Amino acid sequence: MTGELVLITGASGHMGFRAVVHALERGYHVRAAVRSQVKADTLLAAASIKKLAPGSKLDFVFVPDILSDGAYNEAVKGVTYIAHIASPLAQETDDYVRDIVEPAVKGTTNILKSALMVPTIKRIVITSSIIAVTTFTSFAIEESKTVFTADNRVLDNHPPFLNYFHAYGASKINALNATDNFIKSETPHFEVTNIMPSFFIGKNELITDAKDILSGTNAVAFGPVLGRNAPAANPGAMIHVDDVAKVHILALDPKVKGGQNFGMMSGGVAGNLWEDALTVVKKRFPEAVRDGRLPADGSQPTKRFLFDSSRTEEVLRIKFRSYEEQVVSVAEHYLELLEKAGGKFEPVVNGH
Repeated sequence: MTGELVLITGASGHMGFRAVVHALERGYHVRAAVRSQVKADTLLAAASIKKLAPGSKLDFVFVPDILSDGAYNEAVKGVTYIAHIASPLAQETDDYVRDIVEPAVKGTTNILKSALMVPTIKRIVITSSIIAVTTFTSFAIEESKTVFTADNRVLDNHPPFLNYFHAYGASKINALNATDNFIKSETPHFEVTNIMPSFFIGKNELITDAKDILSGTNAVAFGPVLGRNAPAANPGAMIHVDDVAKVHILALDPKVKGGQNFGMMSGGVAGNLWEDALTVVKKRFPEAVRDGRLPADGSQPTKRFLFDSSRTEEVLRIKFRSYEEQVVSVAEHYLELLEKAGGKFEPVVNGH
């Protein structure tokens, strides 16, 4: 394992970056797939990378368009493992299929097709999602009565979509089904393992300005801490970003059986309450709450979603970090950024 080359796609993203760090820490050589030299320079400037001083153990490959045929043909040459993390985010757009669903599906099938041509590849670990194994209604609308696991499957979703999050769910469902169909039809020489994380929360080292702290899924947990009032309830399904990155790398290990599905949600089967973030910061950062740096006066209702991911902890011998640890990770980072900026901050007003 030590010294073998792993390709990590989506390396400049929140979780992808942490996967790069974990892979280097475990002794892998890493080929990080990014869109541009600017993205590569951002990674190299990060404190975690500088501390590791990877030198030749980290190199980059540029994949500007994951939708183009053969997008990963050069990137996969000579690698032993792949962690395919690159996928569209859940965000508003004027074309859900073009910008969310199709890139997720084609990005996944593209890397699988490219990997078929490289006999050295032993295993691919793919970032799926907890939302890929349930219906949108069960996950986001109705109170959950069924306990789902990472081994569940649902049929492909097609337009019309209610909103961008519905389209995001479809992108994950359809990409997972496309992976399963590829394995059945192509019987590849490599193994494929799927990781199904919930909303991942935690410090994003690549954010260097406090005003960007609410980017990505951290906004769900930390928005209320900064005074944002969410318009609707979100499923109480969250996980520490470092745990997600760690599981991706652990799942590459040949000692771990391939072809498995690993779900990830902290707090047990019932998950956590998003609004507990307010209690956490009031307890852990009372001075920052008093002086207004962490107003802790917003709201984020929780919709219960039942999901059993205990097998992931058992098989990989890890313990998921608590929701409190997730919130503290973001809060500490935010306060550090404020301090670097001279303590200046702009409170979130009326949910904006």
